[in-house]
Amino acid sequence: MIKPPFLHAGDRVGVLAMASQVSYPALQEGLRILREDWQLKVIEGQTLHTSYNQFAGTDEERQRDLQQMLDDSSLKAIFSARGGYGSSRIIDGLHFRKFRKHPKWIVGFSDITAIHCHLERMGFESLHATMPKLFGQEGAGNALETLKKVLWGDDLSYQIPAHSFNRLGTSQGAIVGGNLCLLAHLIGSRSETDTRHKILFIEDVEEYYYNLDRMMVQLKRAGKLAQLAGLVVGQFTDLKDNETSSFGKNHYEIIAEHVSAYNYPVCFDFPVGHTADNRAMIVGRMAQFSVTSKNVQLHFES
Repeated sequence: MIKPPFLHAGDRVGVLAMASQVSYPALQEGLRILREDWQLKVIEGQTLHTSYNQFAGTDEERQRDLQQMLDDSSLKAIFSARGGYGSSRIIDGLHFRKFRKHPKWIVGFSDITAIHCHLERMGFESLHATMPKLFGQEGAGNALETLKKVLWGDDLSYQIPAHSFNRLGTSQGAIVGGNLCLLAHLIGSRSETDTRHKILFIEDVEEYYYNLDRMMVQLKRAGKLAQLAGLVVGQFTDLKDNETSSFGKNHYEIIAEHVSAYNYPVCFDFPVGHTADNRAMIVGRMAQFSVTSKNVQLHFES
């Protein structure tokens, strides 16, 4: 995997909206942190100020904005201001010829999972991490700290408490994954994630339990769960049950059922996803994964 260059104070970075429209006033604290706290020179994309229906501009406008930043050799990172929906609508129109010569960190999560999966298939690391719209939210300290650690080239390791649904074991493999809905959505496309012998992490928000089950069935039937090196189950927030005829299982039970036939280590309730404490995950980076009765450790290799 190709690792983009790390950042230093004074470097140029881009911020744009790859998917849904964003309120520019809501970005001010995130932009301030990038400029004042991190001392970076921020180049703002046009899509921070445009909209088309729910999107941050037409497909052509969003694609052009991202393409210009991919091609700009002076930028060291590109931050998606927010997620929402829309990245997969533009990804096939992008080209990466100049990006391959001058790679840079792509940062975001949720809908930006489509971009991460595409880059991982191309052989480039990227960053599943919090986004500028969320930098200022209460409780985001760990998310910001771990994001900056990766961008500045520091070591990244996590240790979290044990969970009753965990399956013990140790393994190593490249980290892949992100938003579960997007991972299922990409199956059959050229951005589809190859999960074999890798550590998969998943998270999601505002899904019905039955739809979570359906997405796990899709991953299972597509062979995405059978040969994992490990599974990291992140935050599944604001989930919903049917108004009548309850699905009958929560997200822990649903996921545990679909991986019950396999032997790799599994951890639950990892701090990644649609939550303020959304720790950075380096997509494509090799990691050591240990699940014991006492805790869970995930260590990214340098």
